[in-house]
Amino acid sequence: MSLAVLFSRAMDGLHAPEVTVEVHLANGLPSFTLVGLADTEVKEARERVRAALLNSGLEFPHNKRITVNLAPADLPKESGRFDLPIALGILAASGQIGTAQLASHEFAGELSLAGDLRPVRGALAMAAAVRRSGCKRTLVLPLPSAQEAALVEGLELRGARHLLDVVGALLPGADGSTLPVVPVQRPAAEVKLADLREVRGQAAAKRALEIAAAGGHNLCFLGPPGSGKSMMAARLPGILPPLTPEELLATSMVHSVAGLIAKGELTRARPFRSPHHSASMAALTGGGLKAKPGEVSLAHNGVLFLDELPEFSGIM
Repeated sequence: MSLAVLFSRAMDGLHAPEVTVEVHLANGLPSFTLVGLADTEVKEARERVRAALLNSGLEFPHNKRITVNLAPADLPKESGRFDLPIALGILAASGQIGTAQLASHEFAGELSLAGDLRPVRGALAMAAAVRRSGCKRTLVLPLPSAQEAALVEGLELRGARHLLDVVGALLPGADGSTLPVVPVQRPAAEVKLADLREVRGQAAAKRALEIAAAGGHNLCFLGPPGSGKSMMAARLPGILPPLTPEELLATSMVHSVAGLIAKGELTRARPFRSPHHSASMAALTGGGLKAKPGEVSLAHNGVLFLDELPEFSGIM
């Protein structure tokens, strides 16, 4: 068939709306057109996909007019997460892989020129969106991203290291079982936090920290440089309770969108953010054209320490 339809996810803040990837091959002057409000890095997928297919020993339809539509057209798309579905769409439209399983899967992943799959931001948000939608699709991600997304339960998740791994699972007659199932991720062992018991003296400050931790209050420390404000603040996460499963998911989702989860490693330690006193308003509050979280959001369910401000130093 000359038309293939696949499913993927875009990123819109902490949300991951569904994107339909339509690939059409037609006769005419050879071209590769990508439409659907795609950002620059998405349009550059044309070169990555072409090189990845050829270097993986697959056929690229040089003599066809290729049109890729990312729907809905009014939803902005960014990053290289659409490389994998675009490449699979070209293979399906040219008859190199089967199309029977495409409707039951969702794909996301950036391709290297050699066909290796690279992780993408927001894998956890994508997994949560698939579960909330109730569509019962299998989510296929690069293995590091799949390990991150495995925190979401009730979702069939598969990871891959190379384009050929996904292609082999989608060949006619294959049932997709060749891709490894990624088990539910359990948070890693607790990191060693600074202990309040290490502090000598400072009885009033210790009592203030305990009250703030018990009641979830804001706290303001006043004192000259070197009096121990930062040292005391760094020990507040150590007396806070571990994150609940709901808090862990919400906090990890924010860090996933920001690209701060390395190799899918998760921890139950509450975040501690201490931005520099010269940080801009955008760095603190986040936002921008691509809606990235700032320090206030990254400290969700944790501690935000504002040090050396002109008026005061505080913990929020």
